[in-house]
Amino acid sequence: MLNSFQILLIFRVLFLFSRTYTVKSICWSKFCMKLKFSRKLRILTFSLIATLAAIFCLYLYETKDTRQFEQLSQDLLYTELSGNTISLHYTLAYPENYGLSADPILPSSFTDVDTRAQVTEWQRRLSCIDPQKLDPQDRYAYLLFDRFLALTLEGSDFTYYTDPLSPSSGMVSGLPVLLADYTFRTKKDVEDYLGILEQTGAYFDALIRYEQEKSSAGLFMSDTSADNVIEQCDSIMDPVLLKDGSHFLQQTFTERLDGLASDEIITGEEKQQYIDKNNLLLTTVMAPAYERVGDAFLVLKGTGTNPYGLCYYPEGKEYYTYLLAQTTGSSRSIPEIRRLLEKDYQKNFHALRDLIKNHPGLLKLSPEDFSLSLNMQNSYSDHPEEPGDTDLPTKPAATSDILCRLSEAILDDLQKQMKPDFPKLTCIPEAKAGQEHDGESNSVSCQIKKVSSSMEAYSSPAYYLTPPIDDLWRNTIYLNEPNITDDLTLYTTLAHEGYPGHLYQTVYSQSFLNQQNASCIRSMLHYGGFVEGWAVYVENLSYGYAAQLTKNEEAAAYIESCRLNRNLHLCLYSYMDIAIHYDGATPEQIGRFLENLGLGQHTNVETIYEYLVEEPCNYLKYYLGYLEFLSLKQKAEELWGTDYSDYRFHKFVLETGPSDFRSLGELVTAHPYPGQNFGNQS
Repeated sequence: MLNSFQILLIFRVLFLFSRTYTVKSICWSKFCMKLKFSRKLRILTFSLIATLAAIFCLYLYETKDTRQFEQLSQDLLYTELSGNTISLHYTLAYPENYGLSADPILPSSFTDVDTRAQVTEWQRRLSCIDPQKLDPQDRYAYLLFDRFLALTLEGSDFTYYTDPLSPSSGMVSGLPVLLADYTFRTKKDVEDYLGILEQTGAYFDALIRYEQEKSSAGLFMSDTSADNVIEQCDSIMDPVLLKDGSHFLQQTFTERLDGLASDEIITGEEKQQYIDKNNLLLTTVMAPAYERVGDAFLVLKGTGTNPYGLCYYPEGKEYYTYLLAQTTGSSRSIPEIRRLLEKDYQKNFHALRDLIKNHPGLLKLSPEDFSLSLNMQNSYSDHPEEPGDTDLPTKPAATSDILCRLSEAILDDLQKQMKPDFPKLTCIPEAKAGQEHDGESNSVSCQIKKVSSSMEAYSSPAYYLTPPIDDLWRNTIYLNEPNITDDLTLYTTLAHEGYPGHLYQTVYSQSFLNQQNASCIRSMLHYGGFVEGWAVYVENLSYGYAAQLTKNEEAAAYIESCRLNRNLHLCLYSYMDIAIHYDGATPEQIGRFLENLGLGQHTNVETIYEYLVEEPCNYLKYYLGYLEFLSLKQKAEELWGTDYSDYRFHKFVLETGPSDFRSLGELVTAHPYPGQNFGNQS
C-alpha cells in the first residue's frame, strides 16, 4: 500500500508536469484542446488521474482505523493524566511535548459513579475501529485495551470496596513518598509541587468523605486497621520534626532546590522563598489534613462490620474474583489457581527436603556463617588496600554510606552475571522540551537511597520508583535499612528491584516501545502481575548468581535452601489469601492450618491474618505472576523446540512489554518462533 509520502510525491510530479505546458485556463476541455492532445492521450491522462484518485481514497480508507486509534490513544492519555498532577509528573517528564500542560490538581472523587459511563464510551469508540487494519503493535495494544476495559467495567459494580486509605498501601503513607521524590527539573515543577501541597487538605477531605460513605454502606475497615491508620496520621507528619526543620519532606525539598540552584535555574533568593512556602504549607495545610484524617477515623472506628475476609461482605466473593484477575493479570479460575499453588508447594517442599537430606548441616547454618565475594574496588571504600575480591560483611548496613556502596557493587555484579541470558539494555530517551535528541544511547543510572527513619515502619523492605516514560535513564531504588539483615537479602532484593528486576524490565520494555512508536495506551495500562511476577522470577535466578560467589559447596546449598524456603512462604501466603477472602477462613482456622504444617509455633498468626485482610491479592500478584511466567516459559520451550533459549524467551517477554497473561500466552502460540512478536527477528 502506498504511504502518505508516496501519494504526495505522485501529485507533486503531476503538478510539475502540468506546469511544463503553461496551462492558462482552468477549463479542462480548453486545456486539452490547447495542447492538441490526441484522443488516446486524453484517455490515458483521465485514466491516470482516476487511478490516482482511487488510490488516494483507498489510502484514506485504509488508514482511517489507524488515525482513529491514534486519536483514541491521545485522548486516553489526556483523560488519565490531566486530572492528577502527581500521576502526570511520574508518567511524563516533559508533558508539553505531548500537548499536556495544566495547573496542579489532585483527584477530588474516589467513587466509581462515573466509571461505567466513561468505560462504555471508550468501548464504543474502540468498536468503531477494525483491529485487522492496524499494524501488529497497535493491534496488540487494541487487544490489551479491549480486555482491560471489559475487566474495568466488571469492577465498576463494586463501589466502596476499594480502600485508598489502607494502612498497608494507602495514601496516608503513600503520598509523602511520592512527594519526597517528586523530581524538580524546572521552576514550574517546584511551583506545581507547592500547588499540590496547597490541595492536600481538600484531597484528604475527599478521602474522608469516601470513607464515611464506605462506612454507611457497611464496608468500613476493621478496628485494628483503623488504629493503624490513626497511628500513621499521628507519626508521619510529626509536629516536632516540622518545627525544627528536620522532617524528611523539608530536607528532601531543600536538596532538590539545591540542584536547581547549582544549575542556575533558580536564584538563591527564589530558593529561600520556596523553602519558606514549603514549610508554611506543610505546617498549615498538610499536617492539619493528617490530623483531620486521624480524627475522622477515631469517629468511624467501630462502624466496621467485618474483621475477616471479603467473602463476608455482600458480593464480597464476586469482588474478590474480579480483584484477583485485575491484580494478577491471570485469567485462571480460583480452583485452578488453588491447584497450581498446591502443586508448586509440593514441588518446593520435596526439593527442600531432598536438599537437607543431602546436606544435613544446612539446619545448623545461618546467613552469618558465610559471605559473598564481590569485586568491591572503588565501591566498598575510597581507598581500598588492594584491588580485587572483598567479602561482604554479614551486616552490610553498618552505615547508610556503606550500604549504598555495597548496593552499587551488587548491582554491578548482577549485570555481569545476567549477561548470557538477557539482552543488552540500551535506553534511547525522548528529546527534552525545545531540544532535539542526538540519537545516541544514554547510560542508565541508578541512585540508591535510604528510606527516611520516620517512614521505616510503613515502607516495604525496598522499592523501585518507576521513571517517566520520556526520562528513563535516571532511576531510584529505596532500601529500608532495618529490613536488610544480611548480604544475601541485600543481593536478592537488589536483583528484584534493580537488575534483572524492575529497573531493567521497566527501562528495557518502555525504551523498546518508545523506539517502536507504540501506542501510548501501553503506558497507561498497569499489569501488576506481570511486573511483580517478573521480579520474583528473576529474584529466583539471583540466588543462583549469589551461589556463584560463595567459597564452598555447603554455602551454595544453603543459598538454594533460602530460595526454596522463600518460595514456600510466598506460595503459602498466596494460598491463605484465597482461603481467607474466598473461603472465609477465620484466624483460628488459619492458625490450625499453619500448625498442621508445623509452622504455628514460630508464626505470628494474628499479624499475618491482619495483613492478608488489609491487602487482598497482594501476595498473589507476586507469586501467581511468577508461576504464570514459569507456565509461559514452558509453553515457549515446547513451541520453539531447538530454537528455544532463555535469552530468546526473556527478549520476547521484554519486547512484548507488560500485558495480561492470557494475551501473552496467545502471542506465544500465534508466533511459535522466538522473536516473531510484532514482526521483529531474533
